[in-house]
Amino acid sequence: MELRQLAYFVKAAETAHFTAAAAAMYITQSTLSQQIKALETELGMPLFDRVGKHVQLTEAGSVFLLHARQVLLDVEKGKQAIEDLQNLLTGDLRIGATYAFTSLLLPALTSFPGKYPGIRIFVDYGNTEELERKLRSSELDFILAFHQLKPGKEFEYQEMFTSKIVMAVSKKHPMAQLKEIDLKSLDGMELILASKGFSSRDFLSEVLEKHKVYPAVKIELNDVHAILSLLESGHWVTLLNERALNGWKNLVAVPIAGKALLRRAYILWQKGTYRKKAADLFVKELLKTEVR
Repeated sequence: MELRQLAYFVKAAETAHFTAAAAAMYITQSTLSQQIKALETELGMPLFDRVGKHVQLTEAGSVFLLHARQVLLDVEKGKQAIEDLQNLLTGDLRIGATYAFTSLLLPALTSFPGKYPGIRIFVDYGNTEELERKLRSSELDFILAFHQLKPGKEFEYQEMFTSKIVMAVSKKHPMAQLKEIDLKSLDGMELILASKGFSSRDFLSEVLEKHKVYPAVKIELNDVHAILSLLESGHWVTLLNERALNGWKNLVAVPIAGKALLRRAYILWQKGTYRKKAADLFVKELLKTEVR
């Protein structure tokens, strides 16, 4: 079994088409077909069902795909480790973040490429649950996420700061002048909220349920940027992490009285795996901008 065979197999699985996969790998279709056939012979089971020009994974193929991807990821990490030893600051850095970290990331994303031009950066936004899933499968090098409690033992983590859940409205909204708002006042209030699955939303739902407060949720969105854009119209109200408001000059945060609705921000790493030098350097740059 060869690494190139695994790479051909993964590409064919992703495209569901041998011709497209061969073109992407810069080889002929016959070469790709022969290599995958050799792989199937070695494994003793078919990996694909051939349906006309298209292919689809068999049950065995779906199982093997998870392991093939992991092998290729591990090899890539090994190459990165050797390059780091040689002080060759090149390669890809994949960062996961919830939307509330945008204002923190932007300064580092501005300064870092100038210092380390050989490193390509990819930022993947999502909710905490999906980002942690990608971190476990080595699709991301580290993630920035909020937790109410300390993250689970499966991760290494570094606490960065705490941030409150606040009510956010446009400066044009009548409630923009409030010094604070009582949690009970939210009962029955029409709100836009982040979709369930966002850690801040799930945390907020638990708090509201505990205090028997039931706002009228009119819109749920899995895009915090869209929520904030709607707030600027002057009509809507939302509850979210105050960090998400950084840079939105037409919006204001109204504290929630008497309730320490605090979230802790963490940098999370996959435990027991090689940590890229590029990742350590980016975190240093990130923390430098946070201190400022």
